[in-house]
Formats: sequence, structure tokens, C-alpha cells
Amino acid sequence: MALDSNMVIPAHVALILDGNGRWAKKRGLPRTFGHKEGCVTVEKTVEIAARMGIKYLTVYGFSTENWKRSEEEVGALMQLFRYYMVRLLKIASANNVRVKMIGDRRRFAQDIIDGINRLEEETKDNTGLTFVIAVNYGGRDEIRRAAAKLAEDVKAGKVEAEDITESVFASYLDTADIPDPDLLIRTSGELRLSNYLLWQLAYTELYVTDCLWPDFDEKELEKAIFQYNKRDRRFGGVK
Repeated sequence: MALDSNMVIPAHVALILDGNGRWAKKRGLPRTFGHKEGCVTVEKTVEIAARMGIKYLTVYGFSTENWKRSEEEVGALMQLFRYYMVRLLKIASANNVRVKMIGDRRRFAQDIIDGINRLEEETKDNTGLTFVIAVNYGGRDEIRRAAAKLAEDVKAGKVEAEDITESVFASYLDTADIPDPDLLIRTSGELRLSNYLLWQLAYTELYVTDCLWPDFDEKELEKAIFQYNKRDRRFGGVK
């Protein structure tokens, strides 16, 4: 399904990359192989999104809850993350992509923190698609951290309590300089938000596909955008 020129391309697409483990299990492979293949799909999707004219692409890379997985799987994910950051720098440079990480990076090993900082610093002047990766991220944790920072500023007299609006609060979130997603795509058919961008998804259009993440391709993205164009976005109002 090719998109025609009259289609509206969402400015910001958020993704929940679900189904890596199931994809591997179906093939009799270890879960880690599914995560590796999922990274390949992320690379391809960044390039496709940039070519389509999507301005922001946010992916759920590693949640605050993912630490509960086995030590072996978490360790393998950290090694994959180390490898992928090097790859991502090359992809970002080749495609004029700016990379931003959201989440609490303090829990990672220092070399991973350094890698994240380098990715952001070396791509900050790129003017194409902004690729946002949520790592050690949870929507509730983000809101908690934002509330704590805002409380400190109120206590210090930098902000008056009566001046706290939604936009003021949003400026304390990890996504302060990023518009809310227009479209959320979740793969593998699960019908939940999984603690992802809870503040930002207030009026986002949701699209769920049974496709497992490693199988997600340009046609699947086009299907999601086609469905997005059939939605009537009223943001709580009446047309």
C-alpha cells in the first residue's frame, strides 16, 4: 500500500517495539536473537521515517520494568545497547538525524552513559528527523521526577505554585522540547500502554498491529499512517 500525496504524515510517531522474544521463539532461537533482529528493524524504520517526512520518531527501548527480566537477558540487552550506540551514530550522521534519549540514565554503567551523552552531543546540530529513544524509562517515573524538580523550584522561589499550568509542568518532563505524539504504533497485538509516555499520549491516535516487531517494515508503517488518516482528531472538542 503506497501512500498518496494527499495523505497527512504524522509529525511525531511513537512506537512500542513488542514481540522480539516471540519472534525468536517461533524460530527456535534464543530471545537475544530477537532483540538483535529488532535493532535491525529500528535502523530501517529510522531511515524510512526520515524519508517519509516524519519529524519525530520515539521508540521504547528499555523500560524501568525491564530490569525485572533475567540477569542473563538484561546483560545481553546492555551489550546490544553498547554495540547499537556505535551503529546509531553512523546511521544518524548518514541521515542527518538528531538523537535524543529520555529516561533516567543514571542507573546504567558509566560507559553506556558516556555513549548516550556522545550520541546526543555529536548529533545535536542535525536538522532532519529527531530520533528519541526511551531507555530506563517509565511514564510514572518521568512524572515523579518532573514533580520533584518542580517542587524544588517552588521551594526555591523560582516558580509560584499558582503559576503552574500544564505547559509549565510539561517543561519539566524529559520531552520538554518535543511535541506530543500524533500516532502511537504498538506491534504484536498487545492492548496496553505499558507505562509509556503517559502524559504525552493524552490525545494520541492509537494503532495496534499483530505484526511482531522484527517483521515490521515500510508497508506496515504505511498501513498505520493510512489508518491515522481515517481518524477524526477533535482533541475533546466538537467539529
